[in-house]
Amino acid sequence: MLRNGEQVLLTLVLPALVLVGLSRTEVVDLGLAPGERAVDVVAPGVLALAVLSTAFTGQAIATGFDRRSGVLRLLATTPLGRGGLLAGRVLGVLAVEVVQVLVLGAVALAVGWRPDPVGLLPGALLVLVGTAALTALALLLAGVLRAEAVLAVANLVWAALLVGGGVVVPAAALPGAWGALVHVLPSGALGEGLRRASADGSLDVPALLVLAVWAVVAAAAARRWFRWD
Repeated sequence: MLRNGEQVLLTLVLPALVLVGLSRTEVVDLGLAPGERAVDVVAPGVLALAVLSTAFTGQAIATGFDRRSGVLRLLATTPLGRGGLLAGRVLGVLAVEVVQVLVLGAVALAVGWRPDPVGLLPGALLVLVGTAALTALALLLAGVLRAEAVLAVANLVWAALLVGGGVVVPAAALPGAWGALVHVLPSGALGEGLRRASADGSLDVPALLVLAVWAVVAAAAARRWFRWD
């Protein structure tokens, strides 16, 4: 990842720019309550954005092009097997997310974020289940579409969820019924869950259940329709 400029841009640079920009400006209405600071809303949302970037967008694109080049089909015939290959990809995603949390967390602390330390465990649980859901969705996308289509769709979905998926902009700041709908999207569930864990240290159980359902359904769909060549 560190040798790939596009990956660094997607996983670290853009989330950091969003974090600093929205924490220091009022360009976007975040629906802040009286006394609530922008950084306390933006920082956990940017961590959710980082998970989305790595587990969904980056993984979908990488898997799509590995599939087109025949790498997946060849690796699936090794002793590692298909299950081992997919497990390795999930572990790789988690390793990148550790780097993202450390870097983006340090930037957030530097601009004034002060999360509730009790929320670390609920936040970590949400990230793990969210990673499972988003990685399964990425594999489903990469396994059914051509690589060029995966590239376009994955980037389009990333941009759409950044703007209106409840990731950085809270659901309360989104208009009408859409604000309620994002709670059942994996992006919205992860963003809202991390904001709650950061604010008061509690676990957002409905958000966790939404992510778990997405993980199970997407994994089953990927297992059913994923094509290795």
